[in-house]
Amino acid sequence: MTNRIKVFIVDDSAVVRQVLTGVLASDPQIEIIGTAADPILAQEKMMSEWPDVIVLDVEMPRMDGITFLKKIMAEHPTRVLICSTLTETGAATTMQALAAGAVGFVTKPKLGLKSFLSDSSSEMIRAVKQAAQATPRNFGRILPTASASSGATQGTTQAAPKAASTSMAESSNKIIAIGTSTGGTQALELLLTSLPRVCPGIVIVQHMPEKFTAMFAERLNSICELEVREAKNGDRVNMGRALIAPGGMHMRLLRSGAFFNVEVCDGPPVNRHKPSVDVLFKSVAALTRDNALGIIMTGMGDDGARGLREMHDAGAHTIAQDEASCVVFGMPKEAIKLGGVDRIVSLSNIAAEINHFSKDS
Repeated sequence: MTNRIKVFIVDDSAVVRQVLTGVLASDPQIEIIGTAADPILAQEKMMSEWPDVIVLDVEMPRMDGITFLKKIMAEHPTRVLICSTLTETGAATTMQALAAGAVGFVTKPKLGLKSFLSDSSSEMIRAVKQAAQATPRNFGRILPTASASSGATQGTTQAAPKAASTSMAESSNKIIAIGTSTGGTQALELLLTSLPRVCPGIVIVQHMPEKFTAMFAERLNSICELEVREAKNGDRVNMGRALIAPGGMHMRLLRSGAFFNVEVCDGPPVNRHKPSVDVLFKSVAALTRDNALGIIMTGMGDDGARGLREMHDAGAHTIAQDEASCVVFGMPKEAIKLGGVDRIVSLSNIAAEINHFSKDS
């Protein structure tokens, strides 16, 4: 982006508006074009000059942030960065926002807000710059109602167990490894809800902090035929099960005799991420050959590109999401440049590729 990134801040806290304005305006590539205490006032102000990025709180008077976000995405798709508290309630609301079209989020504590925002200035600036590179998309997805996802409304993080047939309790002899980041929550929802119950075991890294991955897995589990859960150390990779790496932890594939399971472990960030797609993909490459399918999807940066190349070189099938369907084409683009991709596929066609891989002997 050659011009400065135009940012509008919507938050009912005067302290947040003031501190965020100071933090973001300190970067010469960012211009704050306005602030508002609620979405209705924001709409009026933005009519004169529309922003490139909206930084949006979710709990506000007159109109909540989710309602405002859905309205914006329906009428004027815009890059929206959610500013949410690090609580289970905040995580659940953030999941709703990402499903409604937000391109990312930044977290804030309930206490010590001013000092936290100042200390996290570089992270805030980077988040806005990343959001500015995204392509806002409205996939038209609506989250389950409270009755369909009661755990989220009650603040629990345990995904409801699904009745499993004997075949579904079998260990998967094929592995599907997926890596994604910015835009990945929407993309994964569209993909996983398109897959049948009879499917090879899936291991997933979605860049997301602690608490958010559990809520994300719980929501997906409530709307997918597959069992979707946040991975725990030692979990077996079974048919019909998708395991999502926990935020703040790496996940590796391990083999135990005829079975695959996962190791969830701590360690330094890789490519600035924990969990890292490269950590997962490289572990899959070391254990599998043509019985693995690696899929790299929408996301910023190059995490996963080297790991996918290792999978490719080991004989695995590899897919990259195409640019037209990505929110950010960074991760797939880097994997393609490294020569680790067999096929470039639209998001809407990835489920068919998985089904083909599942049936191919």
